[in-house]
Amino acid sequence: MLKGPELAAFRKQLLAWFRQFQRDLPWRRTRDPYRVWLSEIMLQQTRVAAVIPYYKRFLERFPNVLALAAAREEEVLRLWSGLGYYSRARNLQRSAQQIVGEHGGKFPSHSEDVLSLPGIGNYTAAAILSIAFDKKHAVLDGNVARVLARLGAVRGDLRSSLGRQGLQKWADAYLDRKSPGDWNQAMMELGATLCSPKSPQCLLCPVAQFCEGRKQGIADLLPEKRKKRATVEIRLAAAVFSDQQGRTLLLPPPEEKNREPLVDHVPTLVSHLWHFPTIPVSGDAVAKLRGHMRRLRVQSQNGGLHFVAANKVRHTVTYRSITVEPFCIGVKKLPRIKGAERVPLGEITILPVSNLTRKVARAALAAAFPGKSAHS
Repeated sequence: MLKGPELAAFRKQLLAWFRQFQRDLPWRRTRDPYRVWLSEIMLQQTRVAAVIPYYKRFLERFPNVLALAAAREEEVLRLWSGLGYYSRARNLQRSAQQIVGEHGGKFPSHSEDVLSLPGIGNYTAAAILSIAFDKKHAVLDGNVARVLARLGAVRGDLRSSLGRQGLQKWADAYLDRKSPGDWNQAMMELGATLCSPKSPQCLLCPVAQFCEGRKQGIADLLPEKRKKRATVEIRLAAAVFSDQQGRTLLLPPPEEKNREPLVDHVPTLVSHLWHFPTIPVSGDAVAKLRGHMRRLRVQSQNGGLHFVAANKVRHTVTYRSITVEPFCIGVKKLPRIKGAERVPLGEITILPVSNLTRKVARAALAAAFPGKSAHS
């Protein structure tokens, strides 16, 4: 643990580096708590480069808490579509509604009020409060944990309860209480750019002289890797209808209490958004889809439905490796399915859909209409 003059020098050098070399990110140009909050939620488990265009588009449509609170959930999800982890968007809007109802539309500045908002935990609360309100809260995310582990040559599982508690104490002790917002961003920036998971750039690090992991020659081995969860293989089949106008059918978001027409894990994989008729399969996928069509009461036309296989779609969600087999079904008229929407196959993103559904649409277009692609 750094103390006294050494800690003061560490803080001074890291802050100086951050203020000179920080990346120019749109959410760093403001201290508006709404915008800081939005950026922190979007950045959860998502790369900066992927977030920037979503952040800008989202703010154009929902420039403040009141606009977000009053919007239709479907529109919020549509603008989030493709960013993944859709519970974030739902919690974001629920939080906005709570802020309007309980705080008059003004983002709260007290820790207990911020932590009461859906989707906000200790890290996000600390980030918002320190950056937007200059409150003295130290953040501890994956980047900061890695920096601290290398700085102190900390071994063991950092994600264990004891490991996190210990690192939080270090983060609290190192916090520059005169500039908590800049300090937290500096620690995160260091972890995101130089003190990266693989091949840390120690020669460019502004605080390398204080790093015990570097002194011991083990910086690139820290934090110690956790044992990965075994990969679960999932096979799905999707029915992609297409009429003579190039329109298709998307089913509405499945409800938690009634998983039909989907079963098991499929609602989670389509992120409870609009989707093609999709089922888990083993064995003959076409036979299973035909049975599913009967359950949906889709009537055969002109001698039966003709299934044309498209290229398989690969998708990964945490520990799950997903293979989707899309089948194009050309029809003169789209069948009637309760709750389904008719949309152009090349423009399915007019409804909120997941990345998995987008991939299926692109594969179906490539098979049925070579040269076309789904809007992304």
